[in-house]
Amino acid sequence: MPRFSIKASLLAAVLATTVFCSGAGADDIRLPDMGSPADAILSTNQEAQIGRAIMRDIRASGQVVEDPLIAEYINEVGNKVAAQTNEGDRDFTFFVIEDPRINAFALPGGYIGIHTGLLEATRSEDELAGVLAHEVAHVTQRHIARALHASSRQSILSTAMMLGAILAGVAGGDSDVLQAGVAVAQGTAAQQRINFTRSNEYEADRVGIAALADAGFDPYGMASFFDVMARQNSRAPDERAPEFLRTHPVTTARIAEARNRARNHPQITSDNSISYEIAKIRSIINRFDTPKEAIAYFEKRPYQNQNDVERYGRLLAYMRDGSYFKALDIIEYLVDKNPDVIAYHIALGETQVRIGRVDDALETFEGALELFPRNVPLVIAYGERLLELDQAQKAHTMLLDLLNNVPPTPNQVRLIARAASEAGENAESLYYMSEYRLMIGDLIGGIAFLQQALRLPELQEIQRIRFEARIDFIREFMSEEQLRQMQRGRPSGKSARNAV
Repeated sequence: MPRFSIKASLLAAVLATTVFCSGAGADDIRLPDMGSPADAILSTNQEAQIGRAIMRDIRASGQVVEDPLIAEYINEVGNKVAAQTNEGDRDFTFFVIEDPRINAFALPGGYIGIHTGLLEATRSEDELAGVLAHEVAHVTQRHIARALHASSRQSILSTAMMLGAILAGVAGGDSDVLQAGVAVAQGTAAQQRINFTRSNEYEADRVGIAALADAGFDPYGMASFFDVMARQNSRAPDERAPEFLRTHPVTTARIAEARNRARNHPQITSDNSISYEIAKIRSIINRFDTPKEAIAYFEKRPYQNQNDVERYGRLLAYMRDGSYFKALDIIEYLVDKNPDVIAYHIALGETQVRIGRVDDALETFEGALELFPRNVPLVIAYGERLLELDQAQKAHTMLLDLLNNVPPTPNQVRLIARAASEAGENAESLYYMSEYRLMIGDLIGGIAFLQQALRLPELQEIQRIRFEARIDFIREFMSEEQLRQMQRGRPSGKSARNAV
């Protein structure tokens, strides 16, 4: 019997009542229990709770980039840096927001986000790692908790409003909303938005630069990106400053100090990884509204004058336009030349499916899995292609193996629910959909899917025991209001097939 468990799902589900709403009234804002108003400083556990709640709402905004290749890469670099600063008891989650503004931010609990605009603005992997190292340092040095502690008169309600303002700002909201929300929360125009103090910024630079060097990146990467931002702002002083400069003020003195700190570390010469180049090119191509615009962008330079990553961008543009045979010529060349690049195998397999060479596509994906077992972007792409080819049972088995070994995203859980549904495993599909609802903070919806599964006539006894135990477990974390809502009765929702 297939088994599937998401360790983090219930932790996220506990936060179903901790909703942060921009513009909500005082009665609408609920936070985890943070003690009395005098107990302003947050424990690491409370930080984690708040971070999960904010992250849930950011995901709900639909602006988190779900591209597995981009997500896998940003987590790889972020965790490489975080490993050098982490005290061992903190997990980090790195993610990308679809937003052209140049910005990055740290949330309570180890959630680090960057905008696509920042990814595209970096000139090197060292610069990107420098930004991530800086944000990681804000988390490990607990600057958010320290900022709250410094404002000893702050009430729990104003804390909620401040955190709601953070959400409004980082999840693609207007920064004016962010400023106004914090102004109300703080009751003073002197703190119109949540910025770390100057000492916090310098401390994050110091800790981040050390982590950068220890992780094998150029320690000058952070100062290099700061310099890029400062120069960009000085060239167009009348234009709106990049968001990164508004939330991380950069001065010439700060850049000079960052450089001086970098000199204290051994010089490191590093080249951009192919994963960095691919993440940037995929981010760039996603910004175009139409395939024709993407093709025009990548055809500006003659093919023979392009490097391999630019050619990869060109073939992706062709694929979006449905010009699969044009893409095939390029991707076959790239795979032969660079067989260790996972993204190239994925593109080849997808192209072969599109032109009807199914056996070749299956051979491409199976061969890639032998080279890169349980690689998340590869398995997700293969699973999606198998579903297109009506091989749902194989897709379900493969995805189940992956997601039992690698923490999944909510979208990936929806994918396995779809695979199980199309394979005729309705009970398991409903179970996965229950886990999906828990991951996004909907405890009542999670139970509703399990109750729907319990009514299936084909349900096996071992499944019944497992589902009933899961319901009992979830109920332990529900509020009195949620329990009353369940007792009043709530429609059990759509069928698994329709829901996924």
